[in-house]
Amino acid sequence: MQGPIAATVITFFTAATTVAAQAQRTDAIIGLQLEPPHLDPTSAAAGAIDQVLYANVFEGLTRFGPDGSVQPGLAASWTISDDGLSYTFQLREGVTFHDGTAFEASDVVFSLDRARAEDSTNAQKALFAGIEDVEALDDTSVRIDLATPQGNFLFNLAWGDAVMVARESIEDIKNQPIGTGAFRFEQWRRGDQISLSRNADYWGEATSLEAATFKFISEPTAAYAAMLAGDIDAFYSYPAPENLAQFERDPRFTVLSGNTEGETILAINNQQSPFDDIRVRKAVSHAIDRQAIIDGAMFGYGTPIGSHFAPHNPDYVDLTANAAFDPALARELLAQAGYREGFSTTLKLPPPSYARRGGEIIAAQLREVGIEAEISFLEWAQWLEQVFRGYDYGLTIVSHTEPMDINIYARPDYYFQYDNPDFQALIETLAVESDPAARSALLAQAQTTIAEDFVNGYLFQLALTSVVDAKLQGIWKDAPTQAVDLTGVRWAD
Repeated sequence: MQGPIAATVITFFTAATTVAAQAQRTDAIIGLQLEPPHLDPTSAAAGAIDQVLYANVFEGLTRFGPDGSVQPGLAASWTISDDGLSYTFQLREGVTFHDGTAFEASDVVFSLDRARAEDSTNAQKALFAGIEDVEALDDTSVRIDLATPQGNFLFNLAWGDAVMVARESIEDIKNQPIGTGAFRFEQWRRGDQISLSRNADYWGEATSLEAATFKFISEPTAAYAAMLAGDIDAFYSYPAPENLAQFERDPRFTVLSGNTEGETILAINNQQSPFDDIRVRKAVSHAIDRQAIIDGAMFGYGTPIGSHFAPHNPDYVDLTANAAFDPALARELLAQAGYREGFSTTLKLPPPSYARRGGEIIAAQLREVGIEAEISFLEWAQWLEQVFRGYDYGLTIVSHTEPMDINIYARPDYYFQYDNPDFQALIETLAVESDPAARSALLAQAQTTIAEDFVNGYLFQLALTSVVDAKLQGIWKDAPTQAVDLTGVRWAD
């Protein structure tokens, strides 16, 4: 009887040990489709940087919560002058950067002066254009003076482009990011993964995770295989929507379906002939069947849009009827513009599946009205160089995942090169308006203006669908900003 009893004890002990080991797990591997081009969120437009670093490694004076609300960050509190021109921030005390240097008001001055400098490469430099002066009052308080009141100033400071950096570590920030966040950067194996570790000296609540790895898997089939094999614990913004129904049926996984700030657009180069003719841009918009793109490329996930504005926003205006699918009207408009036989252009597509799958469908739809779009597939670095910075394109598809970013249409040098002085004046008015009703009216006017100018082809609001191990909790369902915030992620007991 000794043998069976011993075997039973051993079996019980092994099972108990396994359960304990599972309960004690303190690491997580998160799959992402896109790898950052570098690791400085204050000098690039790539959302992949914020996905890894926002709230994890870098923090701003304010930050976005999971519901999109603006919350205190490195600023514990603030006061606003009666005229709305001065914001005085009280900084949290005892905060240090990951290299051990203290976070002080002088770092705020450095960060914001760098972001708004004449030679700044900050992708959202316009957010800081209204700042007249940043002054350290003492080590833990700083005053920011504005040229005019800004109703959205605290919101602007929550962007990833406004995170705090230090002069001491700025030189190598693209490769060795040093912030104040709950996680420290450990290693970047290019083409593979970025690893983080818990910051033992963090000023706030310690994270449940001791280590986190972001694994970059660009191919949807590889993402599917990695998730099923358990090689990753979650895939944020899962790139193969055709597999979601299978994951939903599998009790090992949870499928999170939420909203993003991602207006997915067929961007048009407004300064390139023939797109400098509104009739041609209008023809392109009427040639597009949005629902066919949502069904064919996104397997039904996505909400049609008619302007550059999120449908879940209270100030959203439904303008989809303005560019209803009407191939006959598209052909008529092209004929009016002198292109009865059509024309050829380029359609440059970045890596995400919404762009590449959607691009194939759009090219076929455009062909039906006489527009031949030559497709080329670009990696993100190529897209940023050729399209975003070089204006070398006719059409492209991209999802703008920054929150409340309709103001980009007031920037004539932005990559779709829309130059409308009346719209620019409208956005200037919006920037200083604080009355909610007046802001709503201005936002409605802004949406209508760019829709009626047919600046771009407005396709759909990108849905956020993530596949997560059923025991992993705290991954955001919605995406009020481009971030995979791991500070509240933990394994269930």
